[in-house]
Amino acid sequence: MDFGILYDCDGTLIDSEHIAGSVCAEALTGLGFPITMREFNARFNGVPAAKTWEILRAELPFTLPEGFNARIDAEIHRRHDSELTLIPDVLETIHAIEGPRAVASSTRLARLKKNLEFTGLAPLFGDHIYSASQVARGKPAPDVFLFAASQLGVDPAHALVIEDSVAGVTAGLRAGMRVIGFAGANHGADDLAGRLAKAGALTVIDRMAELPPIIADLRA
Repeated sequence: MDFGILYDCDGTLIDSEHIAGSVCAEALTGLGFPITMREFNARFNGVPAAKTWEILRAELPFTLPEGFNARIDAEIHRRHDSELTLIPDVLETIHAIEGPRAVASSTRLARLKKNLEFTGLAPLFGDHIYSASQVARGKPAPDVFLFAASQLGVDPAHALVIEDSVAGVTAGLRAGMRVIGFAGANHGADDLAGRLAKAGALTVIDRMAELPPIIADLRA
């Protein structure tokens, strides 16, 4: 049986989660709320930035200073523009897997497209690059995956999600899709593979080169 492949971006196609996590953790620690990159990423990987800061604002024992989020975004984008790298073997992997494919990410659409263009991935997906900013709810809600599948013309039951976060795995399952977890990026988070499996991933890989034969077996 054939099916469409829906790839998350950060931490799945592009090795970027350590950048965002370290910027956010360092900024919060500097304000008197000590948190490590590992702790930040373990909790918020895959969650849209707006939702992340909504949660944190309700928990912090102080009000974030004026312009805090704008400065965070600027620093993350500055580092993205010089430090982004592809997950090893990702180009070869995408080329090896035939059929409809899309990106379905929590990153805002303009930045998502810029990051994919910077890393050379954008041409592999054409117009099928989708963001949680285009739907009502971000991950772990299923909206962005359902939207991406609808644009591809793929039934959710015939879609396979590739995800590196618990929020993303949860979103894929809620969309009625199967999910393969990816734990090979530089997250700095402890036992990511175990947490993805516990969240319901069909299987978890730590090298992109493992993905084509797994998909071939599923299609058989």
